[in-house]
Amino acid sequence: MAIDMKGKHLLSISDLTQEEIYQIIETAMMLKLDRQTGRPHELLKGKTLGMIFQKPSLRTRVAFEAAMTQLGGHGIYLGPEDIKLGKREKTEDIAIVLSRMVDVIMARVFGHEIVEELARYSKVPVINGLSDFEHPTQILGDLLTIYEKFRRLDGLKLAYVGDGNNVAHSLIYGAALTGMFIHVATPNGYEPDEGVVRKAREFAKSTGAVVEITNDPQQAVKDADVVYTDVWASMGQEAEAEERKKVFQPYQVNIELFEKAKPTAVFMHCLPAHYEEEVTLEVGRHPRSVIFDQAENRMHSIKAILVHVTR
Repeated sequence: MAIDMKGKHLLSISDLTQEEIYQIIETAMMLKLDRQTGRPHELLKGKTLGMIFQKPSLRTRVAFEAAMTQLGGHGIYLGPEDIKLGKREKTEDIAIVLSRMVDVIMARVFGHEIVEELARYSKVPVINGLSDFEHPTQILGDLLTIYEKFRRLDGLKLAYVGDGNNVAHSLIYGAALTGMFIHVATPNGYEPDEGVVRKAREFAKSTGAVVEITNDPQQAVKDADVVYTDVWASMGQEAEAEERKKVFQPYQVNIELFEKAKPTAVFMHCLPAHYEEEVTLEVGRHPRSVIFDQAENRMHSIKAILVHVTR
């Protein structure tokens, strides 16, 4: 039986239940098959998506806009100069006004508190398209990709190597909620948020997941089914980039590290990638690299999210 998610905000992966995650994956797979076979699915005909961007984007913008178009609806792009969140006018006012005109709001912002404030005052669902604390739509596309490759999530080992950032936080929640074993390897001082780890371990008690945090990339990757990394310096951290390169160099995913995973392991990266920094081009173009499947699956999983929160 389909789970009713209509009207639900998606600010964090932890907002979802295990059942809702699998519902999104199932719907995304059906919509992807429709797309591949040329069957139209105008499920959101007449609906409008307001897209707020504080940060530039390739995949997020195209995935949301294409998703809405293919679903028969319309997406409106509101760039950094169009709104100037919290500067030109109050975030509260923006949320109230937009939610009187559109059916769903997506926001890609610097501070997580902005999506929380939008959700507090919006009368329509608000989707976090990325904040400094989480990246839930990315990870739902990633879970879809992993499921396609292995036909399951529970019991798989996912090794995340790099910065304990927003992507790591959402991956930790996603793994904990679906019964995966996640091993996160970061340099000392760059670990994921302790509150995220505590909350994820609470989820893990009921799903059988394992959440391990280490400073040893070799240990994390050993016998992994999935090896995942992200850029060492995110948008807004440009001043730290050179220092981070020195600190993170031992955490580069090169072929030697990747080969410590299972022979069937896949490599993942949310892109954009800085080749020869966090990952070598050799690994990025490896036959078992699924980075471009991930990118495409953003659109299919976003379609599923939009359908479930608006219908």
